[in-house]
Amino acid sequence: MDKIRIVGGNELNGTISISGAKNAALPLMIASLLTDETLTLENVPRLRDVAQLTQILSNHGVDYSVDGKRAGDDSLKGQTLHLTAGEIVDTTAPYELVSKMRASFWVIGPLLARMHQAQVSLPGGCAIGTRPVDFFIDGLRALGADLDIDKGYIVGSCKGGLKGARVNFPKVSVGATHTVLMAATLAKGETVIENAAREPEVVDLANCLKGMGAIIEGAGTDTIHVQGVDRLHAYRHAVIPDRIETGTYAMAVAMTGGKVLLEGARADLLDSAIETLRGAGAEITQTPEGLLVARNGNGIKPVDISTEPFPGFPTDLQAQFMALMTKAQGTSRITENIFENRFMHVQELARLGAKIQLDGQVATIEGVSELHGAQVMATDLRASVSLVIAGLVAQGETTVSRVYHLDRGFERLEDKLSRCGAQIERISA
Repeated sequence: MDKIRIVGGNELNGTISISGAKNAALPLMIASLLTDETLTLENVPRLRDVAQLTQILSNHGVDYSVDGKRAGDDSLKGQTLHLTAGEIVDTTAPYELVSKMRASFWVIGPLLARMHQAQVSLPGGCAIGTRPVDFFIDGLRALGADLDIDKGYIVGSCKGGLKGARVNFPKVSVGATHTVLMAATLAKGETVIENAAREPEVVDLANCLKGMGAIIEGAGTDTIHVQGVDRLHAYRHAVIPDRIETGTYAMAVAMTGGKVLLEGARADLLDSAIETLRGAGAEITQTPEGLLVARNGNGIKPVDISTEPFPGFPTDLQAQFMALMTKAQGTSRITENIFENRFMHVQELARLGAKIQLDGQVATIEGVSELHGAQVMATDLRASVSLVIAGLVAQGETTVSRVYHLDRGFERLEDKLSRCGAQIERISA
């Protein structure tokens, strides 16, 4: 099993190309099930989750191809993926595939919309909370689907197709918003999604669906209106840059010092996190090429944050920001409001010398002058990269194991960081 080895102490200087957003690419790929024509996606990241979802879609009968490399191509930039669901040959998404990645559960919406039936295993994914599928089920039932749970599967049908309805989520859910939004594009009549997620990835999906012929208004607000159409068609769409990867590398630069251009990054996708980083002492400037990040000479200042749905501070950056705060000149507090079990990285950061106290969903971090290298273990996707950030400044050598978590969401992280001066390498067991 691969490990990441880091020797801390180097500043980061140079350019890092920001990949396409994993959290946008996955629902976009699933949207290919809604049409029998080809959906072409540009700037798709090379990630384990993308490969896993490609396998799941192939199981349903989706043909796919990837544009080959050309002279002068940068291997750290996105790929172009062509997906054609000319004929859906299987409406079952089996446990052995869905259990490996939670987002694959979202195929239930397009399958019901287009095929009027689906049998999808209950999802798996990172162990960061219960994340029930009640909102998905209730939303699809509102559209007329008959859904039951049988031996770990959601079994659904909708004779005659889905019908537009008013769907009001009791709590904001990105996954449920994606799923109901896709399903509603082929439902008869109008669907109104209330308390919808406002994340940029939802907007990106809506923009792609509109390019495919869907009629959607209000994406990016808490109320989305969808007028169902008879069919969707081929389209070519570029995946937005990954705001979580952007924030992660910005925090790494704030941690180590130096100056890095995050090529292709967009400030408008993570305003809250950028303002938080500026409060901690980072200098962040939008340029035509991307975001230029540097740390001023005054060290890292403590900042209190609470995770919230967009446009608030993202839960997917909480672990990385905690790593940054371990070196702040003072005490900071982090309140996790999205997932109830997303502090598993605390004990691993403590192995590096961090001083962190937990009280329920609140972590209090007392900044230390030095971290020290140690052997640590990744517990989930975002926790794994928080350990990398800490290792970049820890004295001596840090070894991060179970980096398969890292490969689910960060494209060739060690290559991108080493290009900017980090002493980091992957060790194959």
